[in-house]
Amino acid sequence: MKKKQIVSFAVIAVILVILVYLQFRSWRTFDWAKFRQYTGGVSLGHIALGIGFIYLGYVMRAIRWSIFLRPTAPTSFRKLLAPQVIGFSALGLFGRAGEFARPYLIARKRGLTFTSQLAVWTVERFFDLGSVFVLIFTFLFFFGGEKVRLLKLDMGHGLASVAANSTHKLPLLLAALAVLAVLYFMLRKAGGKVAGAVRTKLVAFKDGFNTIHDFKSLVQIIVVSVVMWLMIAGAYISVLHAYGSVPVTGADGASHVAQMRSLGLEDVLIIMACSMAGSVIQLPGGVGGSQLAVISILQSHFFNGAPTYVSPELAVSCGIMLWLVTFMSVIPAGILLARYEKISFLRLGEDSAQEEEKMEARDAK
Repeated sequence: MKKKQIVSFAVIAVILVILVYLQFRSWRTFDWAKFRQYTGGVSLGHIALGIGFIYLGYVMRAIRWSIFLRPTAPTSFRKLLAPQVIGFSALGLFGRAGEFARPYLIARKRGLTFTSQLAVWTVERFFDLGSVFVLIFTFLFFFGGEKVRLLKLDMGHGLASVAANSTHKLPLLLAALAVLAVLYFMLRKAGGKVAGAVRTKLVAFKDGFNTIHDFKSLVQIIVVSVVMWLMIAGAYISVLHAYGSVPVTGADGASHVAQMRSLGLEDVLIIMACSMAGSVIQLPGGVGGSQLAVISILQSHFFNGAPTYVSPELAVSCGIMLWLVTFMSVIPAGILLARYEKISFLRLGEDSAQEEEKMEARDAK
C-alpha cells in the first residue's frame, strides 16, 4: 500500500472513529441481545431475493457498458459480466484502492486503452447519479406520502433558518467564497499531480460522452440505468422486509411492533440517498459513512414513529444487513470468477492504481 493511501485511510479511520463514538454515545441503553435477535430472525427468502436483485444489477451494468463500447469495440454484455463482478469484488475488498479495477479489467480483456475505459467509467457514474436523482424526484415529490411531507417540512425549516441567519453568516459566506476563488486560481496555475488528476477527470468526462454515438444509444443507456437502480431499490426493500413485524421499544419508551413490511419505494429512496451521501467516507470492505448514514436515517423521526418504530438495535441490524447484501454479497462470485480468469486480486488493485497514476503523470506534463 502506497504512502498516500495509508494517509488517506488513516484520515478516514479517524473521522469514522469520531462518528462511531458520537453515534454510540447516544445509545447508552443499546440492547445487544435484541440486536442479535433481530438479525437472527430475518427471512432468508427475502435476503436471497435481495441478493438476486443485486446480481441482476451487475448484468444491467454489463449491458450498459456494452452500449458504451458499441461505436468503438462492439462486444456482448456476457463478455463484460465477469469484469463487472470481479471489479465490484475488488471494490468491496480494497475500498477506493479497487475503484478502477473494472475499467482496467475491461481494457485488458478487450484490448482497449485504460484511458478510454476510464472515460466510460466516469460517464457511467454520471448516469448513476442522474438515475437516482430522477427516481427520488419522481417518486418522492409526485407519489410520496407522509415521509415526503416530513422531508419537505424539514427542508423548509432549513431554508428558513438559513434565511433568518443570513445577516449573521454573511461574513463567513464571503470568506468561504474568497477561499474558493483563491483555490480556483491556484489550481489553474498548479502543476504536478493535483492539476494532472483534475485534468484527467475532466478529459475523461468529455471523452466518455463521445462513446454515446446516437440518440437511440442515449435512450437505451438511460432506460438501463433507471431499471438497474430500481433493482437496487428492490434489494433494499427485500432486505428491510426480511425483518417482518418485530416487537421494539419506541423512542417514547413504550412497546410497539415495528411493521418493516410497510416500507415502500419512497421510504427506500430516502434511505438510498443517505447511503450514497455517506459513501464518500469509506474504508476497504465498504465500511464507513454509508452504514452510519443508513443507521442514522432509520432511527430518525422519519422511521422511529408509526408504523415502523425503528429502534437503535433494529436500525443497526438493518444497516449491517443492507451492507452485506448490497456491497459484500458479490465477493464470493468475484473470487470464483477471478480464479477462473486467473486474476490475482492483490495484483489487480496495484495494477489499476498504477495505470491511473501513469495517466495523471502524463497529463501533468
